[in-house]
Amino acid sequence: MAEKLPPSPGGGITPLQQMLASGTGAILTSLFVTPLDVVKIRLQAQRTPFSKVLAAQSVPWGAQPATWKCFLYCNGLMDHLYVCQNGNGCTAWYKAPGHFTGTLDAFVKITRNEGIRSLWSGLPPTLVMAVPATVIYFTTYDQLRDYLHARMGSWNHYIPLLAGALARLGAVTVISPLELIRTKMQSQQLSYRELRVCIQSAVAQDGWLSLWRGWGPTVLRDVPFSALYWFNYELVRTWLCRQAWLDGATFMVSFTSGAISGTVAAVLTLPFDVVKTQRQIELGDSEVHPVTASKPSSTWLLMQRIRAESGTRGLFAGFLPRVIKVAPACAIMISTYEFGKSFFQKLNQEQQLRGL
Repeated sequence: MAEKLPPSPGGGITPLQQMLASGTGAILTSLFVTPLDVVKIRLQAQRTPFSKVLAAQSVPWGAQPATWKCFLYCNGLMDHLYVCQNGNGCTAWYKAPGHFTGTLDAFVKITRNEGIRSLWSGLPPTLVMAVPATVIYFTTYDQLRDYLHARMGSWNHYIPLLAGALARLGAVTVISPLELIRTKMQSQQLSYRELRVCIQSAVAQDGWLSLWRGWGPTVLRDVPFSALYWFNYELVRTWLCRQAWLDGATFMVSFTSGAISGTVAAVLTLPFDVVKTQRQIELGDSEVHPVTASKPSSTWLLMQRIRAESGTRGLFAGFLPRVIKVAPACAIMISTYEFGKSFFQKLNQEQQLRGL
């Protein structure tokens, strides 16, 4: 029988150990999923050059051809806005034109012609943003869940829903200004001193809330996703343990539960993801060309526009790419996190026994 992992509640580990476990999970997930995004973006760029491209995920309904100023890539943990002005500054993602017949062919040719490191072109910004965001998110979730378990007796089934929503809200709020600052540095090639002056002038002109531009659409997608993910994860994990007559979740049980719950949450929140992507692209355009950028549409108007032009199916554009990335990312992240917590629990128990 596979080695058992203890149940999630009542972890018996310190917050620092939870941070180490979640940070390790974020790094491993990024290492695994980033090449999928690099290949996807290279295939998109092949169909239409960067100077003319209009990615399906950036404008998922019938739009006129335009210059692609930025694109959004996602490693399953976080979305990142990458600024690309008429092909300049995109060399990390698009080093050579080449010709790829499909995903596997792209993997082989990029590795052979440009070196295997090219498959991880998007890794540095991913690690800079995803690791701290994931550490805050998972540690906050565990702390909130344990706190609520101690105070909400008959509402235990809804604790993951509430803790997941609050934890993601907190993580997005903390990370949102950092994402905006990173976008400014990419779009305007600012030094750290120039960046400070730019931020100070933006705050003086529009107030401190200007640092949280883009927070709304991110919360709209991420908070419902997080609530559904943790609610389903706890349910599926408990059900699988019961079916296999296990006292605690094994690594494979956590992996399977993460994949299933991630897929369900991704499908149910896909309309919010389509709107969020469009709003983030508008934000990126405003950073590249602040004078000519149009005022972002409201979320409700965007959804009405998508539905009017592409029908209900337009709200579910990009279904397969999102599921393909989110399911393995959630599976790797949660199983690595649970394994890390199990490791620290055993370490703490051994230290306690030696101290007796």
